[in-house]
Amino acid sequence: MQIELPIQKIIPELRQLFRDQDTGVLIAEPGAGKTTVVPLALLEEPWIAGRKIIMLEPRRLAARSAASRLAATLGEKAGQTVGYRVRMDTRVSQATRIEVVTEGVLTRMLQQDQGLEDTAMIIFDEFHERHLHGDLGLALALESRAMLRPDLKLLVMSATLDPVSVCTLLGEGTRSIHCPGRTFPVETQYVPRAAAMQLEPWTTQTVIKALAEQEGDVLVFLPGAREIHRTERELLKRSLPAQVKIHSLYGSMPVEQQDEAIRPAAEGWRKVVLSTSIAESSLTLAGVKVVVDAGLSRASAFSPRTGMSRLVTLPVSKASADQRRGRAGRLAPGVCYRLWSEEVHGDCLRQLARRSLPRILRRWRWSLPSGVSSPQQSCNGWTPRLTLPTVRHRRCCASWAAWMTQAASRPSGGG
Repeated sequence: MQIELPIQKIIPELRQLFRDQDTGVLIAEPGAGKTTVVPLALLEEPWIAGRKIIMLEPRRLAARSAASRLAATLGEKAGQTVGYRVRMDTRVSQATRIEVVTEGVLTRMLQQDQGLEDTAMIIFDEFHERHLHGDLGLALALESRAMLRPDLKLLVMSATLDPVSVCTLLGEGTRSIHCPGRTFPVETQYVPRAAAMQLEPWTTQTVIKALAEQEGDVLVFLPGAREIHRTERELLKRSLPAQVKIHSLYGSMPVEQQDEAIRPAAEGWRKVVLSTSIAESSLTLAGVKVVVDAGLSRASAFSPRTGMSRLVTLPVSKASADQRRGRAGRLAPGVCYRLWSEEVHGDCLRQLARRSLPRILRRWRWSLPSGVSSPQQSCNGWTPRLTLPTVRHRRCCASWAAWMTQAASRPSGGG
């Protein structure tokens, strides 16, 4: 029996919106089902006229997973009516009418064919993540609409995005639609670690505690692959309950291992998935009822001192923390263990924006709050400050955009 999703109630309104205009914003809370329902619901609209829908996903794993779910809804395999294009992996055919692509692929498509004459709509899913290529892709799509394709329809979708600013960007008259989500109750437990204790041992203790106290699979959010491998080694040293399997999940893993990590556990088994923010959105891991959140993420930020970007580890925004917490309540009631105190949640996380800054605006500098004499005394080891870009940063961004334009015009062969 197919479960009715909340997004299905607003599909008539969404169809009418795109019959009346060419741009729109959809704010659908977690669990609404926007990724798996919206493209198929719009596919047979008259304005499609036999052309394609391109849907943008921020990560390769999310793109492949979304395409597989959409194809399964039609009783097909990916590569038929629904296909995908990601780096070094493409499954499309002459019959493909919905293409799920990653941000870099969309940028390249728009650079090679600015008109996208065979495309009726571009859907920007999970746009709140605001990666460089996602923002560039939207900018190029808006330019294509203005100069070549006034009939190209654009839909921006997100669970946590502020719709007002995006509607303003998309043009006068752009409307937004809100759809409530479908989540089950999630109990939140704060288990702060001592300042002298390393992240990996404390995460390991919390995972073992969660396995003993709760039912279901466990999803653990860690900042990067280094912390994932260290935590995995710590877990293997301990006496885990019988029939518990550990999986890693991060962007640079082989596709087969990623698929194994998101696949439901065998009957009678439980799994612990150690993941980066790759599992924060766009994915539903069947069987997960427990989330352990380290409260940290690794992101690229611009350094004004060197004029280059660097990877930095910083506390997540409140929107990201809520997204991670919601992973425990997608299919059943769950529990979220946060590895910081409730006071830190209300204080230190408030020093970051309520939503994550777009990557193009991230600038990194170190600072300590008043009354703190060392980084170890501040939340999660330090207090990051993300500030707006300098003039030098804006010049670097302009140079980067010019280089991308030149690169697109170069022949693909040669050294």
